[in-house]
Amino acid sequence: MGGTQGPDRTDAERDPAADSGLPLHPRGLVDLRGRARGPAVLGYPTGAVVVVSGLPGSGKSTLLDRWSRSATVIDPRTAHVEYQARMPRWLPYAVYRPWVRLQHVRRLRAHVRDGGPVLVHDCGSRPWMRRWLARSAARQRRELHLVLLAVDAADALAGQRKRGRWVPGRVFDRHRRGLAQLLLALSVQGGAVVPEAASVVLLDRTLREHVVALEFGPDRTPRPLPKPLPEPTEPPPVLPTGPTARLIARRDPRTPEPTP
Repeated sequence: MGGTQGPDRTDAERDPAADSGLPLHPRGLVDLRGRARGPAVLGYPTGAVVVVSGLPGSGKSTLLDRWSRSATVIDPRTAHVEYQARMPRWLPYAVYRPWVRLQHVRRLRAHVRDGGPVLVHDCGSRPWMRRWLARSAARQRRELHLVLLAVDAADALAGQRKRGRWVPGRVFDRHRRGLAQLLLALSVQGGAVVPEAASVVLLDRTLREHVVALEFGPDRTPRPLPKPLPEPTEPPPVLPTGPTARLIARRDPRTPEPTP
């Protein structure tokens, strides 16, 4: 996959941390694909909600496990496994899937309300989920950020084979189409297609191995310096002296002028 050329692809171009291995504090669209080296740490503001998206098998769970020391991880599979352990083996997952999803959404809402940083495992093909998370975070003056694993279908299928857990072909194709549309829109319009996210970081198979940690703290994004005041174009006025000056300086017009 080639690099995004959209209008918001700015941080990776200008920030020296993108290639130095230093922490990178992303804003807007940051496309790190196609690089041999990337930042070792991604830094986000205090309490940020970071959504990690990508195809099933693209490496989301591996990344979240690696980054879990810095934030609470919310993975829909957690609720799936919990319900699966309580249900009879003969009962198809489709029967209790609505309850699994409800439990996942409740858990998401509770952790977002807690105020601490949150890492969310998401397929990325459901924009309504990001928008809902962004609104929930904004009520507490917190930001939503997106990390998107731009891994092609062949690599994702190989990842499923490696972990020994397969997603039905119909579901995989739906996710693949949704992510392909999102990546195409990002390449044309930049980060404006994801207005709910303060930043979108694109990682490929190589760069996902370089980002070893996340850090959450005060936003250290450089801010523009204030513009200097314009130089005066005219000399300052000359104040009058003598009786005229006393007339100007008089505080109350009802007070009689002192006799010279």
